[in-house]
Amino acid sequence: MENRWNQVAVVMGAFLAFAGVMHFISPQFFNDIVPPWLPPNEAFWTYLSGVAELVIAWLLLRPQHRRTGAIAAIYLFIGVYPANLYMAWDWRDRVFSDQVVAYGRLPFQFLFIWLAVRIVAANPDPEIPAMPGDVTR
Repeated sequence: MENRWNQVAVVMGAFLAFAGVMHFISPQFFNDIVPPWLPPNEAFWTYLSGVAELVIAWLLLRPQHRRTGAIAAIYLFIGVYPANLYMAWDWRDRVFSDQVVAYGRLPFQFLFIWLAVRIVAANPDPEIPAMPGDVTR
């Protein structure tokens, strides 16, 4: 079972690496889904989240840092959820296929969070809390 979750971690790491690189290759797409009321500007959040995705990808791809990467991924997926909500709202008048993409992203964030939680559980460390928010084991 543990090996399967480590394979999932590698796939998640590869996905995040790809997404992180795309923040720099095609920043306008990401700028457009950042809620415009977030200071200082959309580009700041696009590049910050791209760097975060690249760092978390690196952590997930390294077995000795996988647990830390999965915990960071949980926070990342929660942190970028407002962009997905904004995208769904902003794309509400677009063609149906765009709306499917926008609304389809919403439940996938919960799937990614659940997968990251499973990766954390598959990589226990007795020296640190089992999950975000745990104080003792």
